[in-house]
Amino acid sequence: MYPALAVHDVLTSRVPDVKTLWVGGEGGMEESLVKRHGIPFQSIPAAGVHGVSPMVLPRNLLMLARGVLASYGILNDFEPDVLFFTGGYVAAPMAFAGRSFPSLLYVPDIEPGMALKSIARFADIIAVTTEQSQKFFNKKVYESGYPLRPDLALWDRQTAHNHLGISGKLPVLLVFGGSKGAHSINMAVLNHLHALLEKCEVIHLSGDGDWQLVQSMREQLPAALSARYHAMDYLHEMGAALAAADLVVSRAGASALGEFPLFALPAILVPYPHAWRYQKVNADYLTRRGAAVMLEDHRLNEELLVTLTVLLQNPNKLKAMRAAMFELSHPRAAEKIASALLELAGE
Repeated sequence: MYPALAVHDVLTSRVPDVKTLWVGGEGGMEESLVKRHGIPFQSIPAAGVHGVSPMVLPRNLLMLARGVLASYGILNDFEPDVLFFTGGYVAAPMAFAGRSFPSLLYVPDIEPGMALKSIARFADIIAVTTEQSQKFFNKKVYESGYPLRPDLALWDRQTAHNHLGISGKLPVLLVFGGSKGAHSINMAVLNHLHALLEKCEVIHLSGDGDWQLVQSMREQLPAALSARYHAMDYLHEMGAALAAADLVVSRAGASALGEFPLFALPAILVPYPHAWRYQKVNADYLTRRGAAVMLEDHRLNEELLVTLTVLLQNPNKLKAMRAAMFELSHPRAAEKIASALLELAGE
């Protein structure tokens, strides 16, 4: 969602009267976010077919067929000049129905899933976060970088510290697992909370699932440590957290490939272990370039504190990681994709 919103912001700044329709899945979480940005939204039936059980597959195939029919209707009514896909099985019905329209596919993660590979055959342009994605496609890709929300760049370190109430007397550790949180990361932090707060101030974005436990743990802290623990279930001003931090512990979703480089933020990455390997591939990419270190999820609890301590005690290592992360930054990715879309649309 966020890369698409970033590109949309650029399009509306260049072509104020651009007409947009966002097509998403029925009951998808993106609807409220898209409407909050004032973008018309329409849903279609869709479901995944890769890795599902034989009992579920016929139902999902039927939903995809219904999605294709719905997509034909939307295209006939809306008559777009260009289609922009940012991935997932929700896009598959529209990609098939709109195969005669000019289109651009953006691939956020380094390794695409099955749906993205399927959509790619219909796309005129395949934009990717890094050139490492080329090996997964049989036609030329365009390295655009990861499109970033404009609001991220509004934050500098001092403004972020003031906004979040950070003293700046100790290193600042940012911990988050995505908008819904990550239970294993949350528990590793809570299990070592006292030791972590002895070493640094912690910005902990827990998500909803563990929020009550996080609140309870915070209430039990001594006042001196509690003042260093900036815990929230969710933070809309994500740029503030990224700008304030000296080091981040997080999953290795696609945003890590774009947002961390923007802020030259060294990372301890914990790939999500219960899904396709795309997070592991992302983490490997950042680790090989010296911008991050990787911890396996099942070893996180025993290795987090040791890894963090080693990094904090080695400022030269952190400095090198910051430089390596910044080298991967593509701050104009949204502009590049917007330009390609306008060219496809004949503008």
